[in-house]
Amino acid sequence: MLYGIGCDLCSLSHLEKSLSSAHAAAFVRRVYGPAEQAALGLLEGSAAPLNAHRLASAAADFAAKEAFLKAAGTGLREPFSLCEIEAVRQENGAPAYRFSGQTAAWVAQHRLRAQLSLSHEGGMALAFCTLEEES
Repeated sequence: MLYGIGCDLCSLSHLEKSLSSAHAAAFVRRVYGPAEQAALGLLEGSAAPLNAHRLASAAADFAAKEAFLKAAGTGLREPFSLCEIEAVRQENGAPAYRFSGQTAAWVAQHRLRAQLSLSHEGGMALAFCTLEEES
């Protein structure tokens, strides 16, 4: 049974400002989980420039977090933390959610399965999330 649906758009230029500001390291730690930081090359001490593909992926991952919160119907509040909601890629390249901490406990408690779809085009990234109750 469907529990919730959420979608979100993220501007690549807006995210680029956050990732290149003086507070970028704190932003990355607060928003992106370890798997995302590694996949996106956002780990502290990484000197790799943020190319267009990595920026679009980072924006899509950010939108995925917001889409999940909308599907959950809660917004960003306890027990959720953005870095506990990760958008990861499966072996076949398909996007999927990986939860940790209190967010994982909430998903398990509510017996939910999350589905994720991502896209980016024209300076925007889109994420679409469905939450379904497991039977």
